[in-house]
Amino acid sequence: MPEASTAPLAETPADGWVAATQPVIAPSGFREYDARWRYPEQINLPGMRALGLSLGAFLRERLDAPNPRIAVGGDFRAYSGAVRDALTLGLVQAGAEVLDIGLGITPMAYFAQYHLDAPAVAMVTASHNPNGWTGVKMGCDRPVTFGPEEMARLRDLALTGAAKPAPGGSWRSVGGVREAYLADLADFRLSRPVKVVCACGNGGAGAFAPDLLRRLGAEVVELHCEPDWDFPNYNPNPEAMEMLHDMANAVRETGADLSMGFDGDGDRCGVVDDEGEEIFADKVGVMLARDMAARHDNRRFVVDVKSTGLYVADPVLAELGAETEYWKTGHSHMKRRVRDTGALAGFEKSGHYFLAPPIGRGYDDGLRAAVEVLRLLDHNPGQSMSDLKRALPKTYSTPTMSPFCPDEAKYGVAERITARLEEMAAAGMAAAGGALAGLPIEKVVTVNGARVMLEGGGWALVRPSSNTPNLVVVCESPNSEAELREIFSAIDAVIREEPAVGDYDQTF
Repeated sequence: MPEASTAPLAETPADGWVAATQPVIAPSGFREYDARWRYPEQINLPGMRALGLSLGAFLRERLDAPNPRIAVGGDFRAYSGAVRDALTLGLVQAGAEVLDIGLGITPMAYFAQYHLDAPAVAMVTASHNPNGWTGVKMGCDRPVTFGPEEMARLRDLALTGAAKPAPGGSWRSVGGVREAYLADLADFRLSRPVKVVCACGNGGAGAFAPDLLRRLGAEVVELHCEPDWDFPNYNPNPEAMEMLHDMANAVRETGADLSMGFDGDGDRCGVVDDEGEEIFADKVGVMLARDMAARHDNRRFVVDVKSTGLYVADPVLAELGAETEYWKTGHSHMKRRVRDTGALAGFEKSGHYFLAPPIGRGYDDGLRAAVEVLRLLDHNPGQSMSDLKRALPKTYSTPTMSPFCPDEAKYGVAERITARLEEMAAAGMAAAGGALAGLPIEKVVTVNGARVMLEGGGWALVRPSSNTPNLVVVCESPNSEAELREIFSAIDAVIREEPAVGDYDQTF
């Protein structure tokens, strides 16, 4: 086996032969809770091997095990096999016992931790990022994945060359995980006919979701379910209006009862109802929370700060005795909070659902979410998704909008915007007057960015994105579309005080 280099890594490629042999890792690829790079510009194969060496060293340290067992999978992109092999080589050089589950989706890799009794997991995927990206989602404390502390330690090991090889590493291929994963998910059969548009955006979920839905007894209409790493239609992102509109058109054309869409690595799910109207994932979460709170003694939920205020304002949840906490956005933050607080479930506006025992295992799984949406319909005979949506109190909300802001500037920008909003709140309260869109600010929640809570129930959120060079902006009004637009205009005026902020990726 080749000797593992422990030298510090280059941050940018060199020319010629050196570029092909010298490890390259851009520090910016280490995010709050996973790692993503442009490949091979920001990370090359030697760099990925060095990442594997560092991950193996971290696992030896964290698990206090000379040969930590780790399940390793990868998505279907053209280069992911080579990337996974390079990561695996580094892990083996670090003394890890690698269980290679092959091609799959991220929640299948999380499932493999339990199925194969592996404490750790590494999934090579760039999720819904465009072709040309790669990355790794990692964990060693199931069902949670790495958070900021773990990512910082891994980054330091990788960039300083401090990770050392260790003896005893091994690799073996493990088959049958896909079938075991699908069998585990298919835990009920629909008692009534349901026609589902299954939208995968040519992502990896296309090799799983149609099969699962049919096992549940659904009639399935496939929409871009053939995996194609070029993403010829659009990037598979069920939070993006482009994909949601395509799902809506398919529902109207086929007369389906609903459409469910999945992102590139299968850990998120989006929903369009039988009338071709998108239901943002936080509203779907309220529907699921109602159903779960009626069936379980545990009625504690965690939701991210981008989510609707209905979790605390909904009279049905209040009558059922549900308790909801708003928490940090990000799959790692949410998984950890659901586990640490003993919540039954967590819901994130982006379409991550974290369903704890006895429903799920606590990790985010778009396919498990799809099962629970169909179970929700099955528990409400004679009602459609649009009926269940109309049963919620009416609110008006924006999609998640992401104005450009450079990675090196976004955290400082967000801090200054938060301070500005807190100043406005203090001034408005002191004068008992309007502070934002003519509405008094009741408080500013700063658990993750700034969520400005307005009199009457409206709110606006600004936070830095954890994964991309953007800010994140979401607004909601319980009163009218007109008030929603006023809230957005007012918060956008504050954002525009920062010259580093650019155009939005989408508006409403």
